[in-house]
Amino acid sequence: MSLTFYNTLTRKKEAFEPIDPRNVRMYVCGPTVYDYAHIGNARPVIVFDVVYRLLCHAYGADHVTYVRNITDVDDKINARAAEEGSSIRELTERTAKQFHADIAALGVLPPTVEPRATEHIDEMKALCEQLVAKGHAYVADGHVLFDVASMADYGRLSNRSLEEMEAGARVEVAPYKKGPMDFVLWKPSKQAEPGWPSPCGIEGDGRPGWHIECSAMAGKHLGQVFDIHGGGIDLTFPHHENEIAQSRCAHGTDLMARVWMHNGFLQVEGEKMSKSLGNFITIHDLLDTKDFGNSQWNGRVVRWAMLATHYRQPIDWTVERLQQARATMFEVADVLHGVEPSGEPNGEVLAALSDDLNTPSALSIVHGLLKSAKRNSEKRPELKATLQFMGLYGDETLEDLDPGREVRDIDAGAVEVLIAARLEARKGKNWSEADRIRDELAALGVVLKDTKDPASGDIVTTWELAR
Repeated sequence: MSLTFYNTLTRKKEAFEPIDPRNVRMYVCGPTVYDYAHIGNARPVIVFDVVYRLLCHAYGADHVTYVRNITDVDDKINARAAEEGSSIRELTERTAKQFHADIAALGVLPPTVEPRATEHIDEMKALCEQLVAKGHAYVADGHVLFDVASMADYGRLSNRSLEEMEAGARVEVAPYKKGPMDFVLWKPSKQAEPGWPSPCGIEGDGRPGWHIECSAMAGKHLGQVFDIHGGGIDLTFPHHENEIAQSRCAHGTDLMARVWMHNGFLQVEGEKMSKSLGNFITIHDLLDTKDFGNSQWNGRVVRWAMLATHYRQPIDWTVERLQQARATMFEVADVLHGVEPSGEPNGEVLAALSDDLNTPSALSIVHGLLKSAKRNSEKRPELKATLQFMGLYGDETLEDLDPGREVRDIDAGAVEVLIAARLEARKGKNWSEADRIRDELAALGVVLKDTKDPASGDIVTTWELAR
């Protein structure tokens, strides 16, 4: 089974060849635990969960190490704890617990290792010492700073030269910095902030900068050079660029990770998500309230809606997208509930996922499998195995998929017969008959959704019960 992934570092799609097939290693930037994770945070969690599942299938679960960190020391954490009047430990523990509950509902597997930044302070201090000793960092005014000019190819990941970055820099140019792009590896702690004895002969307590946390945790658990580093496209610069700089210069390597994968941006109903616009949506909001589209959304529905767009493309998060995903999952639950999965995931679906995680193509194939499974019960175990492999279905019922729905005694088979008759009428341009069938279904409380299959161009009709 061959895999290909788009590599941000080389800006092309490449055949994936792990350093050691017996020890495939992936690191993904995890949450900063000070508040509920928003729906944009859910995207990399879901995307790289599918990558993890794919790697486990290709190389064996015992031969894959997936590290996703937790950042539990940060300015935002300090500010939120002070605002609440709670301890930092209490805040981070509570928020991490909520994060785990929310993503579990999305069908996300736990990573192999989930390191916390505060448990790796010694490794961060050691990196600071190494970088200063090698002339890539310096001490100034109680800080340890990375000397960007000391790295000849800084900016390779984001494809920008140092001159371009300096010209457009919007960073604090502190008087103790040698260059405007130099960034903090370690800084002094203020009163009431968490702190540890500082490295490099600095007196007093301090705390790490954000970027060095991931370098230290990745290096400890995956080694100096590993296979895949993932995260959102917004992390490419400066976070991932600075991770590369720290790790490569400390260890004297040409690479930190061989493949860099980034998922695209997310917007809500055509607009950038922000609290000021009132469209800031957390995973918790979707799962536990009716704040978006007047619905409480099942986690698998959220996952299906997320994977309907290719991971590298921007995604517009809409109520319609969720409704469409839920309607399809109604059909899945009606056909597969109680069926025992068996066999391997469908080969065509695996091939689509192996081609740079082409989830839209995979879901198009799934729609075809669903049609076959409706007609032939022998196809159902393979379909269920395929959906479970993708994390898209456990054994949810219609009520699980829409907790607030009114349960009606609907004959799903009769609905499908009417839908098929309506599609035939449309093909024959018998619009009055097609409208009549739609009205008949509407009277039963059935809402139809017509979409075009991107692969075949045919009209695909899904349905759900109206509220």
